[in-house]
Amino acid sequence: MSDVARHPSSAISAARTEFAGLAPLFLVIFLGFLSVGAPLPALSLYVHDSLGFSPSVVGWVIGIQSLATVLTRHRAGALCDRRGPRRAVLLGLPLAALSGMFYLASVWAPLNLEGRLGVLLIGRVTLGLGESLFITGAMSWGIARIGAARTGKVMSWQGMAIYAAIGLGAPLGLAVQGACGFVGVAILTIATPLLAGAIALRLPAAPASGGGDRTPFYRVLGLIWRPGLVLTLATVPFAAMATFLALDYAARDWSGAGLALTGFGAGYILVRLVGSHLPDRFGGAKVAGASLAIEALGQLLLWSAPGPDLAFIGATLTGVGFSLVFPAMGVEATRRVPPEQRGRAVGNFIAFFDVAIGLTGPAVGIVAGRFGYAFAFLIGAGATLIALALLTGVRRPNVTR
Repeated sequence: MSDVARHPSSAISAARTEFAGLAPLFLVIFLGFLSVGAPLPALSLYVHDSLGFSPSVVGWVIGIQSLATVLTRHRAGALCDRRGPRRAVLLGLPLAALSGMFYLASVWAPLNLEGRLGVLLIGRVTLGLGESLFITGAMSWGIARIGAARTGKVMSWQGMAIYAAIGLGAPLGLAVQGACGFVGVAILTIATPLLAGAIALRLPAAPASGGGDRTPFYRVLGLIWRPGLVLTLATVPFAAMATFLALDYAARDWSGAGLALTGFGAGYILVRLVGSHLPDRFGGAKVAGASLAIEALGQLLLWSAPGPDLAFIGATLTGVGFSLVFPAMGVEATRRVPPEQRGRAVGNFIAFFDVAIGLTGPAVGIVAGRFGYAFAFLIGAGATLIALALLTGVRRPNVTR
């Protein structure tokens, strides 16, 4: 008989502890990440339709935020280790709100089209720095609040918050843009991180791990690069959808792009709700293998869809498949480093996600400009199949302490 069966009251107490530890941070991440998720399809339409730039420029506008995040993830993790994760969160959320001010300036400033684009890019870089700080900090904060043994649970909950912000934020952003223009999207980007910051201010700080700067970037990267690379490839479908799904629907004269993104988010959240314990229980590689196969199927359906109904199913399956890849590979990555370096491990692991976002938009934008937007989803399917092949090299080595 299992410990849970013998001691049901202990299981209930543990569940309550997890909820109390993670629910406030879920809200912080959800509201903070709305500044990332809500503008995504609206930005694509604003840059392409309002400013008149090409698909490749659209890709750069979306991707540059994540490139900025990649360059700062390690420092964000080091800040968490030295000063505590709460400090990183409370620095990052105001920067995310500041990005919305640059979006407003892009619309209102008396500039030519290139100038408006330049101001928009400054906002995207600012958002990249802010996201780096508050996401890395919140992940480390969650692990500190409920314990390293439940790292998979932390990443499942907080990843759920991220993709809830994308799944709900994308149609919300499109709706706000339709009603108020891109100005409304900019105001939304300002408001939600500030609300997240108000919640974070009420939470007690977690102690710094005292990791200092003893482990350089390349050493941490050397420990986690395999699970990180799997995450990068698995993220390509999401990046392709976030950047080009709305444009693909518009090019085909379909309605319902926001609904398809909601399907992605709903599938993602549903699997997280029922399966967040699976990576901790069965190991990351096994869970990721099944997930990647489903994700590849969703991308192939989205690429070949003759109408919006099948495209919706493809987008939803993509969310179902992608859902557990992040916590599955996160469990593998954090087990490779000692506790005092966990902030950097989390920061550098999430940077692999950022690499996918940063590179997919520009690279796929060039291809989509030539072969059509739907080709982005064929690239997504290929990336997930490569990730599936790479899983054979993922191990769970013991860490020397």
